Amino acid sequence: MATVIQVSREKFEELVAEALDTIPPDLTRAMSNVVVTVVDDPPDPHLLGLYTGVPLTQRGDWYSAVLPDRIEIYRNPICQICDTEQQVVDEVRITVIHEVGHHFGINDERLHELGY
Repeated sequence: MATVIQVSREKFEELVAEALDTIPPDLTRAMSNVVVTVVDDPPDPHLLGLYTGVPLTQRGDWYSAVLPDRIEIYRNPICQICDTEQQVVDEVRITVIHEVGHHFGINDERLHELGY
């Protein structure tokens, strides 16, 4: 039986922040009206992360005075699929970049082609 990797919420939040820091500065400067949060459990047990909002590529003149887009990174499912702490680090980075890609309007198919 595999051991479930336990990562504290504080440490997991640090991993998410570190993953965000790996995104090139030109791209992070382009991110707009988006908040990234850590959530323990997803609404769907198969999710590792979720982007909710209006991608940058779909925003027009109408886009103002709206709540921020949300990127949620799900701690428990990521920890459950990993066998080592390094795998958690790697999966957090992949998941963060995948969800940020959605913020930029990149679809799942293309993100999977890119390895995310």
